[in-house]
Amino acid sequence: MKDSYDVVIVGGAVIGSAIAYFLTANPDFTGSLLVVERDPTYLTAATSLSSSSIRTQFSNPINVRISQFGSQFIRDFPEVMAVGDDRPDLNFHPGGYLFLAATESQERTLRENHAVQVACGADVVLWDADELDRAFPHLRTGDIRVASYGRSGEGWFNNTGLMQGFKAKARGQGAEYVADEVVAIGRDGGRVVSVTLKSGAIIEAGTVVNASGPRAALTARMAGLDLPVEPRKRTSFVFDCARSPEGTATVNGGRLPLMIDPTGVFCRPEGRFFLAGCPPVEDPAVDWDDFEPRYEEFEEVIWPALAERSEAFEAIKVVNQWAGHYDFNTLDHNLIVGRDPVVANFIYANGYSGHGLQQSPAAGRGVSELIVYGGYRTLDLSEVGYERIVENRPFLEKAVI
Repeated sequence: MKDSYDVVIVGGAVIGSAIAYFLTANPDFTGSLLVVERDPTYLTAATSLSSSSIRTQFSNPINVRISQFGSQFIRDFPEVMAVGDDRPDLNFHPGGYLFLAATESQERTLRENHAVQVACGADVVLWDADELDRAFPHLRTGDIRVASYGRSGEGWFNNTGLMQGFKAKARGQGAEYVADEVVAIGRDGGRVVSVTLKSGAIIEAGTVVNASGPRAALTARMAGLDLPVEPRKRTSFVFDCARSPEGTATVNGGRLPLMIDPTGVFCRPEGRFFLAGCPPVEDPAVDWDDFEPRYEEFEEVIWPALAERSEAFEAIKVVNQWAGHYDFNTLDHNLIVGRDPVVANFIYANGYSGHGLQQSPAAGRGVSELIVYGGYRTLDLSEVGYERIVENRPFLEKAVI
């Protein structure tokens, strides 16, 4: 490790490693790069504890296009990320997403969202209850007004594989990683000039990128900046099903999708099991080290909703559960990517609010363009920049799970 780098990235999970990959893959970047990761085991990283899915079914064109790029990138991953003979396969399962609407308001939202998605070229269809029943006969559809189904470009994949693939390729392209923790950031007026590590090392930095996940506000605070991002806990449950409906669909080769029930409960296949979760009834900020699952959510919220939706889910049994953290943007639950308007060499890549894995390819590419060119060259992410935080101007996205 040297004592000076052109770029220092704080956080080496999927966002930080995506930025490192795209930056070092760009022949126009000729500088030095250091990624600082406090926990190289990634045991409690938001990346590792994610449900690892991607969808194009958003309400804002920017989010749709972010996911379209991410989806294609994930499918091309073995070729793009090959290191020697190692071709990392993310085992992408193209199951699609299925949103169900049971109220007039939910129906209106799905129809409005669908118009945006189709305008962006997303392969999403709307079904009435009869069409839904024919496609997925295990579902009870009597209360459903409309369903929105992603026929392609949506599914789930290997979360740590994505992160480790980015990291391995970035290192192969010249990025340096250090297992340490940033404890202070030096600032001289409108610029950050250094980072201090827990080990005692002081590293001069030309640009500092905040990619520190749920701890992003702590990193920003070291530079004297405010960021409305805090850790919010989400619990995932894996359950076994006495009579699995997987394979009963009449579309997509019999595969079941990731279903979002009108109650907010979601469920998708996970090998021979199913993975499920729900929005918490109460959603406070939690301690950085609080990973205790909310066990009661399964019995009180998830199981009743699933049993009501399908007879196949009446007899199910939890076989595993865990809790992870969202890096939750309290302003509008969407990513914050871009330069600080006052400290121009401090760049945010934060606040993904549960969408970090699927948005990491586009975010990594975008931040790398900001560093190399001073602006976006492919997808313009200005709408999700930090300026809206200063102006208290939420970025509108209705399809937040």
